[in-house]
Amino acid sequence: MRWTRVVAAALLSIAGIAQAFAQGAYPTKPMLWIIPYAPGGGADAIVRPLSIKVGQALGQTVLYDNRGSAGGFVAAQAVAKAAPDGYTFLVAAGVTHTFATLLYENPGFDPVKDFLPITDFAIIPNTLVANPKVPANNLKELVAYAKANPGKINWASSGNGTGGHLGLMLLSKTAGLQIVHVPFKGAGPASVTVLAGETDMILANTVVFMANIKAGKLKALGVSASKRLDIIPDVPTFAEQGYPIETASFYGLVAPVKTPQSVITKMHDEIVKILRTPDEIKRLADNGAFPVGDTPVQFAAFMKKEVDTWAPVIRENNIKPD
Repeated sequence: MRWTRVVAAALLSIAGIAQAFAQGAYPTKPMLWIIPYAPGGGADAIVRPLSIKVGQALGQTVLYDNRGSAGGFVAAQAVAKAAPDGYTFLVAAGVTHTFATLLYENPGFDPVKDFLPITDFAIIPNTLVANPKVPANNLKELVAYAKANPGKINWASSGNGTGGHLGLMLLSKTAGLQIVHVPFKGAGPASVTVLAGETDMILANTVVFMANIKAGKLKALGVSASKRLDIIPDVPTFAEQGYPIETASFYGLVAPVKTPQSVITKMHDEIVKILRTPDEIKRLADNGAFPVGDTPVQFAAFMKKEVDTWAPVIRENNIKPD
């Protein structure tokens, strides 16, 4: 009889656990978000606070793991090979889901086949900034100066094939400019050379420059977005200045393929709920970002559109990775 009671209790416990999962008890342990960038960059400013809020909402810690080596491919490969149990996720970005297959023949993962999209957190437009010694205070003046001095302007980027590089390639082609590209390994090192006057300008995430713009050490010439940014409202967009070019970073969440749909749905719903709160909208705006919170289908379509947009730019200019 005692054994019977023990077995019955065990069966009831197992049934209770199964019922809890069926009722949405996930998650029952910490979750891991792997980020394809080194610590301290623009991704951390946007994603890390959000990961904390998601963990609080779900009642479990979100472990935040920066793996920026090998152009972010190490991060993507790790998640592609992870168990699809709902506890390992990749923060998807241009480096993993736009430029991976456009610049590399075999990045070691398939951006489409190896992942399930969840949602896009935010779009972070790029801003064109210049050293104060550059005799231009907006995009029109820069174009005029560059045309009068072909080959004399040099612009830094965070590397060949990055969003900032491709955006400036589009601007150069659209405006008919001859400017010299100087690639670096990251926006941080590149912006240091602009600050020092070793290079003239750079196009990258606004949050990277805000402190130096406010201090007058750099000047913003234009925002490569559909509308002005609240943090620099006096800086016009490229389109307002006659050049309808939009370039931006994006950060979103994807899971290994075969992750249960219930996990995708729950994670999506909690993230979108947070992204729509006034506090989060303000926090993102303060970092020069626009919140998104789209559906998995919409996020997949957005990433495909990014590939379709930049593929011809890369091919026509024969851009190769660093």
